[in-house]
Amino acid sequence: MRRSDEAMSVRIVLAEDQEMVRGAIGALVGGVAGASVVGEASDGAELIELVDKLLPDLVMTDISMPGVDGITAIAQIKTRHPQLPVIILSMHQEPEVIRRAVAAGASGYVRKDAPAFELGHAIRTVMRSGKYFSPTITALLLQPPEPSAQEELTPRQIEVVQLMVRGLDANEIGAQLGLSPKTIAVHRDRIMKRLELRDVASLTLYAVRKGLVKP
Repeated sequence: MRRSDEAMSVRIVLAEDQEMVRGAIGALVGGVAGASVVGEASDGAELIELVDKLLPDLVMTDISMPGVDGITAIAQIKTRHPQLPVIILSMHQEPEVIRRAVAAGASGYVRKDAPAFELGHAIRTVMRSGKYFSPTITALLLQPPEPSAQEELTPRQIEVVQLMVRGLDANEIGAQLGLSPKTIAVHRDRIMKRLELRDVASLTLYAVRKGLVKP
């Protein structure tokens, strides 16, 4: 879609679960000539409904939201509205998370701590040429992709990781998987050694980066 900045009129649906952040982003959008927020959502499910109802020109969404996350929402929106551009606004800078957003259909990606002027630049660029990724994000996308979790871990180990990062202990994981707590402990030790991690916090970051759990 090509249009001059002067003639640009962009109806935007914005998704962000934190009300104060959503309000701040909305205010920034209001300062972009021709751009207006016509609908606001606090989670991915609400975003999908608003897009179907309002048929905006552009969607701007966070990734980490309760229930349906931003990446899942993008994939569903692009199925319904293939030509609708979507810009991600997020603090996530893990290359694998960014790649999953792009694979789901994101047209642009801007970090929330970017300079205020970059938001307007991203909107104008996406509406003119279809894509916008800030230089920092582009550099991250150019990094060689990491091995997938499926390449690094066995299917059983992935199950254990997903339950560990939910906060379950060895007894609870064993009960769900039909294994003894001792076997779960062995899996845990092998996982941590294989990934060169030392604690569950690091494992949680790994699981988010690899798409094993929602960000």
